[in-house]
Amino acid sequence: MENVREKIENSEKLMLCDKACLSTDTKGREVPEEKCELRTEFQRDRDRIIHCPAFRRLKHKTQVFIAPEGDHFRTRLTHTLEVAQIARTVSRALCLNEDLTEAIALGHDLGHTPFGHAGERALNNCLEGGFKHYEQSVRVVELLEKNGKGLNLTYEVRDGIRCHTHGADAITWEGRVVRFADKIAYMNHDIDDAIKAGILTETDIPAHIREGLGKSKSQRINTMVKALISGSDTDVKMNKPYDELFDSLHKFMYQSVYTNPIAKGEEYKAEALICSLYEYYSKNPDGLPDDYKFILEKEGASRAAADYIAGMTDRYAVHVYNELNLPKFWGI
Repeated sequence: MENVREKIENSEKLMLCDKACLSTDTKGREVPEEKCELRTEFQRDRDRIIHCPAFRRLKHKTQVFIAPEGDHFRTRLTHTLEVAQIARTVSRALCLNEDLTEAIALGHDLGHTPFGHAGERALNNCLEGGFKHYEQSVRVVELLEKNGKGLNLTYEVRDGIRCHTHGADAITWEGRVVRFADKIAYMNHDIDDAIKAGILTETDIPAHIREGLGKSKSQRINTMVKALISGSDTDVKMNKPYDELFDSLHKFMYQSVYTNPIAKGEEYKAEALICSLYEYYSKNPDGLPDDYKFILEKEGASRAAADYIAGMTDRYAVHVYNELNLPKFWGI
């Protein structure tokens, strides 16, 4: 008799389109494992990501605004959940593999630094060979989790994580969907957060973009998602003219929010903090936690320092910096 996993796999063959990546067609894991009776390979990957420490730490990592006052600004975790929701909606409409899509989306930012892209820039300037968060996300799932064992995810999930931002497209349509979903999510929730922060209003968005994509967050997301679904015939893409409006909105956000001196006014401090931590641990590797000693032995102090710092939350990075640099007062 079929077990639960086999029923799901057979259902995929009946329900998914020819562009979808079936669970049974995965290129597999670096370390072969016995199959689960209940879950497909991609479902197992999703669950491993959700339960790993790196995923939990995302709730205290900056999305755009460093240390915002208020509980309603996005963090790296809420961003990740919004990306997963949008990506699943698109994948379902296109009859792609939702489980694969969700696993990639949930894992795509696991390697992000504290303080968002400010932390990423700092480590990129410090570390020989540079630092990219999407490469670090793959490093997290392949190496850093489970003390050097990694999560042993399937090839398709790791490829989708690696390709979610720059460079070559993912080998699966599911990975390509996540790449678009990431941009759809962050542009729209960053507008929302910028409005809450008082540095942007809806009417600041150019009229032709508002007329074409929508005059609210929900309208814009709905328009973009529908444009992506209807435009994805020979590849995952938005149809015209929405692809051009999409690019125009991204340029507007870059000029108005992502380089805004109010939104980014504290970033130079965050970069200085990250560089200070990197310099300290590169020169004092004995101070690294035991979990990073295997990196120290294999790849040296610089790499171990970068891995440790990249895994920190915003507040933990500040705590460590204070411990290293501020004087401690004696109690009486």
